[in-house]
Amino acid sequence: MIAAGALALLHSFARFVSEGAGTPAPVAPTERLVVGGLYRYVRNPMYLAVIAAIVGQAMLLGRPLLLVYGAFITGAFVAFVRLYEERTLAERYGGEYEIYRREVPGWRPRLRPWTRPEN
Repeated sequence: MIAAGALALLHSFARFVSEGAGTPAPVAPTERLVVGGLYRYVRNPMYLAVIAAIVGQAMLLGRPLLLVYGAFITGAFVAFVRLYEERTLAERYGGEYEIYRREVPGWRPRLRPWTRPEN
């Protein structure tokens, strides 16, 4: 789970640079909405990757306290997404984000990849 989380995180970072022409950091946001790669399956792959890495560490090290930490981090991620990120993306990308948000789940990946509709 640690390796899968790390690979998913690196893939997501790369998508921000290559597809979005920006970064995940709010101070240097993307110019375009990132909806390719893992983002075709779930809206928050970076957060899920970090959670997977924490759970993997808990399993590897046999430290149940890390699962408590993982639950806390999950709650913080969900709150951040709901209270800040979704609103910010809706303001920045408008209808494009609303379509994406409606079609791609935030936390439970789709079984089949979403395809952006042609304009």
